Amino acid sequence: MTDRTETPSATRPPAPRDPLVLAIDLGTGGPKVALVGVRGAIVGHAKVPVGLVLVDGGGAEQDPAEWWSAVVAAARQVLGAHPERVDDVVAVGVTSQWFGTVAVDDAGDHLGPAVIWMDGRGARYVRRAVRGPVRIAGYDVRRLRAWLRRTGGIPSLTGKDPVGHIQFLRHERPDVYRDAATFLEPVDYLGLRLTGRAAASGASITGHWVTDNRDLARITYDDELVAWTGIDRHKLPELVTTNSVLGPLAPTAADALGLRSGVPVVAGSSDTASAGIGSGAVDDRQAHLYVGTSSWLSCHLPDKHTDLRTNVTALPSGMPHRYWMATEQESAGICLTWLADQVLFPSDELAGAEPPDDLFDRLNQVAAGVAPGARGVVFTPWLNGERTPVDDATIRGGFHHLSLTTRRADLVRAVFEGVAHNSRWMLAAAERFVGSPFESLRFVGGGAQSELWGQIMADVLDRPVHQVAEPVLANARGAAFAAAVATGHLRWDEIPALVPVTAIHHPDPSTRAVHDRTHAAFLDIYRRTKGIHRRLGRHPQEHP
Repeated sequence: MTDRTETPSATRPPAPRDPLVLAIDLGTGGPKVALVGVRGAIVGHAKVPVGLVLVDGGGAEQDPAEWWSAVVAAARQVLGAHPERVDDVVAVGVTSQWFGTVAVDDAGDHLGPAVIWMDGRGARYVRRAVRGPVRIAGYDVRRLRAWLRRTGGIPSLTGKDPVGHIQFLRHERPDVYRDAATFLEPVDYLGLRLTGRAAASGASITGHWVTDNRDLARITYDDELVAWTGIDRHKLPELVTTNSVLGPLAPTAADALGLRSGVPVVAGSSDTASAGIGSGAVDDRQAHLYVGTSSWLSCHLPDKHTDLRTNVTALPSGMPHRYWMATEQESAGICLTWLADQVLFPSDELAGAEPPDDLFDRLNQVAAGVAPGARGVVFTPWLNGERTPVDDATIRGGFHHLSLTTRRADLVRAVFEGVAHNSRWMLAAAERFVGSPFESLRFVGGGAQSELWGQIMADVLDRPVHQVAEPVLANARGAAFAAAVATGHLRWDEIPALVPVTAIHHPDPSTRAVHDRTHAAFLDIYRRTKGIHRRLGRHPQEHP
């Protein structure tokens, strides 16, 4: 591959005695906890993995108690490594996976597993709730218009949002629904554990589709929308202002984490919102691309609208009085995990090999040895359905155009490129939504640790890709920036200059023809196979 990477000439030095934020980023794979200076310098960080339970029928659950234990363990690790900086912590910032549901009782204790963003078991109940005599795309026409105008979105027919989750609990775990005092997003559950206050911000509650978001200075519950979702109004959390101080760190939480009590805890936001802040792309229409377990491409916007055709909308952001473009692709980095666990190093009776500790580095090396185009192999990364630019819960992924000469290295390269082609599909919808091409993309998330993936993204998307420093901590950095602003230590307009870029990947024109050809095939595979996958998805033995 032609080297099209530019290394910026300078990055800012850290300020060693800046006030610090303890930033908590609860991802699907587990929490990352970081000590971050209020001007963005990472002092230290730790990650503790948590389990994921996939249930037949489209279920995906995690244990909130395990979340909290992992947060405590990670915080203890990072604070224990820097005991001289503990008293410099001036705030706690929180971000988390979004579109999940934790049912808690009056005492604030969770009533069972969290139902997370991958879970679609409530789909049939949502379809019943939103249908009407005159329908568009499965929705009652009048309700569809009202939802889009007031919230910017609609309950997903896939069931993969809190409306679907709560309906699932109501119908299939009625004791949990009955005993629930409040249903909380994962980020707001962490806020409860930290402060004792069960509340949501205007940004974190958006995915329940029950708030009127037309006036960002006054986001409120809409009683009619609440009634349409079938959620009991008294089971929804108190609303607080986006990026406000939720409360002081409670003594029990402080003791567990190793901090002093009373440190301000700032109301959290989703990982999608915090990544935009942590990438430095806080100006309107300045885009960032995130590749982690899932993937998204987003930017901040001054106004609100929705494109129902491509499942792209504008929602309240983690920055008060601003919207952000909401997109999501279900499976990105997790495709490499799947390849390693299920194809290259399966832990079953047919193979006993353990994946090497440097697996990700090896996958990069192997993929780099294959020419662009993966020798004709196309990978479609729809391992758990798709959301943007199609809301399709039954589509499934696969390798295409395999032959007897296909090598394992070709498969690895095809996965890297398949995720990039999916991002290109999303890019087309995002740029149409914004109304103009993006000049460049900030690249963050675990996938952005790969120089190779950065170049592949630049080549496939035909846009310069700016690889952000410490990209795996972009969410934590964003939560820290937001907390620093909320507590008066930083201004929003200072953030872009505080996020270093370690490399700029420019598109290689020599790869354009092969990637255009592959992308046309990629889109054609979806068009020609979606009906087949829909029929297979109706089979009673279909697994998530």
